[in-house]
Amino acid sequence: MAVQKEKFDNIIEIKNVSKVFDGITVVDDVNLAVRRGEFVTLLGPSGCGKTTLLRMIAGFEMPTKGTIFLEKQDVTTVPPHLRPINTVFQKYALFPHLNVFKNIAFGLKLKKIPTGEFDKKGRPVYRKFTKDEIAEKVERVLKLVNLEAYGHRDVTGLSGGQQQRVAIARAIVCEPKVLLLDEPLGALDLKMRKEMQLELAAMHKNIGITFIFVTHDQEEALTMSDKIVVMTDGAVQQYGTPKNIYDEPANAFVADFIGESNILSGTMKRDFKVEFLGTEFDCLDKGFDRDEHVDLVIRPEDIKVNKEKGALKGEVLSTVFKGTYYETEIVAENYEFTVQNDQEYSSGDTVYLDVDPNGIHIMKKLKTINEFRGVVTDENTVEFCGGEFEFVNTDGLEIDDEVRVAIPFDKIDLTDDEDDGVIGANVTQTFYKGTYYQVQVYTDDDNEFFIDTADEWDIGDRVGIKIDPKDIVVKRVAEVDEANTRENTQSEGGEDE
Repeated sequence: MAVQKEKFDNIIEIKNVSKVFDGITVVDDVNLAVRRGEFVTLLGPSGCGKTTLLRMIAGFEMPTKGTIFLEKQDVTTVPPHLRPINTVFQKYALFPHLNVFKNIAFGLKLKKIPTGEFDKKGRPVYRKFTKDEIAEKVERVLKLVNLEAYGHRDVTGLSGGQQQRVAIARAIVCEPKVLLLDEPLGALDLKMRKEMQLELAAMHKNIGITFIFVTHDQEEALTMSDKIVVMTDGAVQQYGTPKNIYDEPANAFVADFIGESNILSGTMKRDFKVEFLGTEFDCLDKGFDRDEHVDLVIRPEDIKVNKEKGALKGEVLSTVFKGTYYETEIVAENYEFTVQNDQEYSSGDTVYLDVDPNGIHIMKKLKTINEFRGVVTDENTVEFCGGEFEFVNTDGLEIDDEVRVAIPFDKIDLTDDEDDGVIGANVTQTFYKGTYYQVQVYTDDDNEFFIDTADEWDIGDRVGIKIDPKDIVVKRVAEVDEANTRENTQSEGGEDE
């Protein structure tokens, strides 16, 4: 008895895939499975690695390490033209000297299909499509992309949205198993872009093949996708349905990137109880350590505002009418909340804020301290992250000792002039935390720092890093490993409270 193929089995599997350009890791140990027929969006800021990952799936780039499977077959080194995959790019690359029909038919004229016969040496015999077969296929996809009457039109006379549909028709007419779309809506104006989002989603349902779509636009991802892969710094931060990613972001980056968010630091006092801004709130989360420091996100629409009483007392800074709701900025306990509701408030009004337990989403912190491997280069100098920093040597460390270096987030200074710091870095993320900003930077040798600072920095800023010698904690690697082992052993042997 034949085994029936599952409708939604994995058509693509990406296992431990990394890509390094000139010593910089742009895709970092990605693992991903895409089910047959899904619309999956790779979402993230510019430079996060999403297009490089797409190009590796297509075969235009080879992974530095890792494996890519298509229908369980290893295609890591298979060239693009031998993969049943087509790609639509932001620049549609249509042939200006060919009309719409001929642009779409171009790939069919080159394609060869097996006849089911074999030559004298047992090799399969191939043939080309006939003119009637080509015409039938082209007319079918023209109807699918709502361009039935445009077959003989010159492509240079089409609108941007029509050209995009021609590019999609040309890609799907050869019946690929996977269609890759690399920011294909980027060249369209806002109105056309929104229309094409809906058309593309409908097209996917009608065609039924697997779509993998690349964008930095969160609205596009939320509108069209069955699943979203949120990426930054070459790594997958979260993979799930649009609703899951919006309602339950995995970390502060995802919360900040998807939708409007109020991101705060807090402390899990115990299961179902979190403290932030000096007040305890009920929540729906459990499983954290007691008094564990956490990040939390509250969406603007989940905050209740009233004039009488509430958990937090605040003052209205501004109110803007957004058509279906008012967006209000309210400062409470030195944190500036963004609130969305149907009530208009005036600047200076005193209000009170409440949040239901299901409106508070707790996330583990990406880091709680900056830690790096280093080596002692002089009596009071340690080298790490491409620079030599002075430190206070209280443990009798010697030259060439391998060490672990720890620096708290709030003990690092960022400088406008890179030369004023010991090493240089680029700002990659900035999270507003109320009384301070949490800034993520990457050094030139690809090391990550988190810095808590009163100053707001823009993504892409070039900065210098300075650290006071007394704030750099340096320990021998062996001592740190021994302490961690002892702590883990005690934790495993302890009783739950």
